[in-house]
Amino acid sequence: MKTGLLKFRLTLAYDGTRYEGWQVQKTGTGVQQKVEEALAKLFPSAPRLHSSSRTDTGVHALGMVAHVEIPAVEFKMPTRKLVLALNAWLPDDIRVMRAARCRANFHARFDATGKQYRYWVWNQASMNPLLRHQAWHVPLALDLVAMRAAAKLFLGKHDFKSFAGTRDYEMESTVRTVARCEIKRSGALLTFILEGDGFLYKMCRGIVGTLVQVGQGKFRASDIQLILARRDRRVAGMTAPPQGLVLWKVFYKKAQRSKAKAQEKAPSSKHQARKKLQFPNRK
Repeated sequence: MKTGLLKFRLTLAYDGTRYEGWQVQKTGTGVQQKVEEALAKLFPSAPRLHSSSRTDTGVHALGMVAHVEIPAVEFKMPTRKLVLALNAWLPDDIRVMRAARCRANFHARFDATGKQYRYWVWNQASMNPLLRHQAWHVPLALDLVAMRAAAKLFLGKHDFKSFAGTRDYEMESTVRTVARCEIKRSGALLTFILEGDGFLYKMCRGIVGTLVQVGQGKFRASDIQLILARRDRRVAGMTAPPQGLVLWKVFYKKAQRSKAKAQEKAPSSKHQARKKLQFPNRK
């Protein structure tokens, strides 16, 4: 970290309905722009945000993580008040949920070890109007047994090129590891839970769209293995619409105790010798 800068880790939540994704855009408004504008209201240097992920147009977040560096001379409030100060300048559909000082070398993107996304489908003839911006309306009955069987086939390390959206550049690798792919049902609401070490562009929506089409009988559950092997987006199912997707959580390794604290808690060599003398047969 540069001299005189304080680094903070922010956790953000937002309704992505009105935004062109997370990233600052040349045309349209990204969520990042709104948060950076709020930072500029508080700190003259107008600090830049560095995020853990980039969500697409219309996609939401509950656990987006970002870091920001603020000059120490400009930061004149208790850390606990940073959340309130930023939210005072943010629109109602964007909120900073948590803010805390972090270590100097923390990076929201490069230190992330995994992410969890959730996707909501409203599976009933009539759409719930309260969820029209948070769920995909699928009115026809779905075969949940077939969908869950297909979901299990996504687990593990695979090349997910068949389920990713196309980019205007070649990805270095399209191999990812999915640790969790579950479908839960509560009445008409289906919740798809996807967890992995990383996700390709539109990969979550490609998986959900294909699973819904398995439920409609357009694919067999066993087709997933064949689709993965083909590495061709054209052979997989549709891309689910963006409004049902939420970046739920970003995972990081737990911070290890400092060497000093570890040494404080470690018994002295004299104590260890005494312990061995008192309990010679204890393992």
